[in-house]
Amino acid sequence: MEIKQLSIQQVLDNVTKGEIRIPAFQRGFVWEPDRVAYLMDSIYKQYPFGTLLLWRTNAVLKHDRKLGPVELPPPTENYPVEYVLDGQQRLTSVFCVFKSGLPVHPDFTWKEIYFDLIAKPDVREQQFVALDAAEVEPSRHFPLRAIFDSPEYRKLTRGFEEDIANVVDQVSRVFQQVQIPCNVYQTDDKGIVSIIFERINRQGVPLDTLQLLSAWTWSEEFQLQAEFADLTEELTEFGFGEDDNEENLILRCCAAVLNKDAAPESLLTLSGQAVREGFSRMQYGIKGAIDFLQSNFNIHRLSALPFQTIVVPLSVYFAHERDAEIKLTDEHRKILCIWFWRTCLSRRYSSGVLRNLKNDIEEIEKLRMDKPSRLGDFSVKIDSALFTENKFLMGSVNTKTFILALAQRRPKSFISGQDLDIKDKLRNSNRTEFHHIYPKAFLEKSKQGIGKENILANLAFLSRADNRQIGGEPPSVYLTKLPKEIHPIFDSALIDLEVFKTNDFEKFIEKRTFDLVTYTKSLAGLI
Repeated sequence: MEIKQLSIQQVLDNVTKGEIRIPAFQRGFVWEPDRVAYLMDSIYKQYPFGTLLLWRTNAVLKHDRKLGPVELPPPTENYPVEYVLDGQQRLTSVFCVFKSGLPVHPDFTWKEIYFDLIAKPDVREQQFVALDAAEVEPSRHFPLRAIFDSPEYRKLTRGFEEDIANVVDQVSRVFQQVQIPCNVYQTDDKGIVSIIFERINRQGVPLDTLQLLSAWTWSEEFQLQAEFADLTEELTEFGFGEDDNEENLILRCCAAVLNKDAAPESLLTLSGQAVREGFSRMQYGIKGAIDFLQSNFNIHRLSALPFQTIVVPLSVYFAHERDAEIKLTDEHRKILCIWFWRTCLSRRYSSGVLRNLKNDIEEIEKLRMDKPSRLGDFSVKIDSALFTENKFLMGSVNTKTFILALAQRRPKSFISGQDLDIKDKLRNSNRTEFHHIYPKAFLEKSKQGIGKENILANLAFLSRADNRQIGGEPPSVYLTKLPKEIHPIFDSALIDLEVFKTNDFEKFIEKRTFDLVTYTKSLAGLI
């Protein structure tokens, strides 16, 4: 770490020449004019005003051509350059206050900073103000922009009385002599820089991996954020773009495909060229993963997945070059399906997410290459508790898994006996598509299953319309309202007819739980 001091003139020169640059992953200039005036007051009174942290590197990054309201000229210096990691707001303030002669962006509201000639020179009294042009009194307000512009300085001070001129000269000397402390960190390891930037901003703006990566990978032909936006729009039908999590999911897929690591920040260890060249492979991978989920599990919305991260290893399997599409064999399809069910039923991605993802990525890559793979070879416990101790909650992992498992059986309407439109049900799934098999009203009246009416084992695909026709009658009574060919309906819902019509809730739950456990174990390849 190099420690150095820069004069304001050096800051102005270095920024103008492009020796110091603001990387594109930094947020924009957000300080209000009054805060800039407050900084000038602190500098003038020689109060501590912070240290700049600069990163010296040969890396060619996307950088801003605009510094606050000021349009910068094209850089004239070659690499290495120094990118600002910390102190951007202060550096931008200093540059914009003192650098005259550069055009101000028309969309930016900017006020010049002035020294108030009649303000009391008191430690508490602020002597610098931000003013619109209409508020300026030439006899009272001296513009700081003139301090480093000799012709302008001479012009403005020519008519001053000696005592006023002395005050202005004193202000000028202070700013001419001030030294801005800088720490310069020199490395071409972008991974280290991302960690530094994250720690600096932990109490302020959080690390945005996509913005950092966009700077790493930027070229005139490839802008990563635009590519992400286009991909998200293309996947809108699958539910992408509904919240901020999808950006992180795509980053995970990108890291998994390109670096075999689901941690988004691992992408920062790759060269920009590697990310640019591999981006289309990731796109094919994530689209292939979505097609697989739709075809094999009737999953047509991202929100229907018990774990959205399931998309990540699948993206690795289906990633391919433009003219080398993956041909999914039946053997591989079965292995992937078993892994899917085991992942959901074991709640594999509820904890140790990156560790488990990394293992699954390694094993799915072996499968993809047709090498011996242990994908899905992890502990899975499926017992009655899954269905008797978990209540039906639409957003929970267990409920989503339960719904997808029942959907595999091609459920039918209790009233018409027709196959349900599972694609439609799962795409727009909500609580109204599922109801109690043993009605709540019946259970309350018969004083059975107190506190258990909402457990998974008592729920099935049952629309609100069908449920209204059934009402709150005892099962043996509402059975008479159902089609005579009831066996296909009940078989699709894993309901035992003989136990169902006894009106005995405990016996019904015991038998359906047994059937649900047996069925889900078969999905997971355990029997």
